Amino acid sequence: MTVKFQYVNIDTSETLSALTEEKLEKLANKFEFLISAQVYFKQDEKDHEAGKICNIELSLPGPRIFATSNEKNYEMAMHETINDLTRQLKKRKEVYKTY
Repeated sequence: MTVKFQYVNIDTSETLSALTEEKLEKLANKFEFLISAQVYFKQDEKDHEAGKICNIELSLPGPRIFATSNEKNYEMAMHETINDLTRQLKKRKEVYKTY
């Protein structure tokens, strides 16, 4: 699975990219039909409590799956987004039939 990162209005973080890629690879091993992932990390200037946003869009057969979360730091936002994607992927996997 190919993973593309985009950092919007913040500096690039190699450790955050590596951690996110590691989590997404675990998802790819569990759900073998994943094709690619587009990851966006953003900073919301208006939200001083949280403001760290992580958006992940997964490409797979059928409609794409998208999740976003807004937390106090990027690691928490990434974990929350991946948990949401996992729930969506489990629902999607139930729809697929094995022939």
